[in-house]
Amino acid sequence: MSRRTTAIAAALSVLALGVPLMTGCRAQSNVAGEVSNTALDLNSDDILTIKDEIAKLSMSIETNPLDAIAYNNRGVSKKKLGDYQGAIVDYNKAIEINPQYAYAYFNRGVAKKKLGDTQAAVSDYDKALEINPQYANAYYKRGSAKGDLKDYQGAIVDYNKAVEINPQDADAFHDRGVTKRESGDYQGAIFDFSKAIEINPQNSIAFASRGASKGTLEDYQGAISDFTAALEINPQYADAYFNRGVAKKKLGDYQGAISDYTKALEINPQNSIAYTNRGAVKVKLEDYQGAIADYTKAIETNPNNSIAYHNRGGLKVESEDYQGAISDYTKAVEINPQYVGAYYNLATAKSVLKDYHGAIADYAKVLEINPQDVDTYYSRGVANMELGDRKNACIDFKKAASLGDKDAAEWVRDQCQ
Repeated sequence: MSRRTTAIAAALSVLALGVPLMTGCRAQSNVAGEVSNTALDLNSDDILTIKDEIAKLSMSIETNPLDAIAYNNRGVSKKKLGDYQGAIVDYNKAIEINPQYAYAYFNRGVAKKKLGDTQAAVSDYDKALEINPQYANAYYKRGSAKGDLKDYQGAIVDYNKAVEINPQDADAFHDRGVTKRESGDYQGAIFDFSKAIEINPQNSIAFASRGASKGTLEDYQGAISDFTAALEINPQYADAYFNRGVAKKKLGDYQGAISDYTKALEINPQNSIAYTNRGAVKVKLEDYQGAIADYTKAIETNPNNSIAYHNRGGLKVESEDYQGAISDYTKAVEINPQYVGAYYNLATAKSVLKDYHGAIADYAKVLEINPQDVDTYYSRGVANMELGDRKNACIDFKKAASLGDKDAAEWVRDQCQ
């Protein structure tokens, strides 16, 4: 049996600090004729008011069918109700009447992006900026769209222009920071998040984003400080609780981490990842039943949570429920066919049950994904030896030995001459 069979459950996966946080929410624009990308939380009175606006604008259009502003404003009202297609129809008409109407191009770009047509949105922002090169919000929105398209350098150039025109635009600084973080410039991201906080000290999202970047740089105490500041501003900020829990876990404060994950789940009971991470911390505290309960809940809230299946499988191994473990590991690799750890642990569990053929097939899958995995060559060699296949066992041991495995080298000396 492989020396690596023991403590399979130790290979628990935890989602790292710095999961995508909410990007900066644009405040509703006070520029006439322009609408932001912020979704409105409408109550019934709001909806009635907006419908009344649409009715009045429709009457105005009947009176003056060439009123581009009325078409644009009706599009803005439709967008507020989530009628993006209807809004685009009105923006199209506004542009047809006035081809130099920068706001209509901008607003049409916002609507197109909401419908997932990001490249078309960029084209509309391009046109708005061609008409008005000082349109700071169009630079901001185009930067956001370019970021979605993974054009990080292009996005940063646009954010630079936005803050050059409007140095008090906290959202542009924040989102430039997000883009820098996504491109790996964590120090640059921290600078931008700090600038956003300087402009708006009540910006909980900027504090949380700065905390995530600090965590990535392993400044966990600094991260905790920022997440705490975010929570003082917004006590219902579930992501800040979640990420503070990750940072506390990194510092060995397991009870504190559990408390934060629990609070995140009180706010958002559908956060499958929070259940997964809380389960992993409970393993650290040897609360295995509590961990299994959390992994099970994670799977209930998200049946495609491969990490939760993998981790629960590890705990089933610890309790010698190998068939249950095999079932969970199998589900993990069905969800994520590139999950090397789950394939390896699946193979090892099969080896415990003497299903060496099945184990060898799973070890082969690991090596398809990672051809330099020394542990897998060694373990597959052991499985081949158990089947009496000395030839293939020696091939695996020699490969493991060539990758620096001393145990495999001993096998080669003892068994493969």
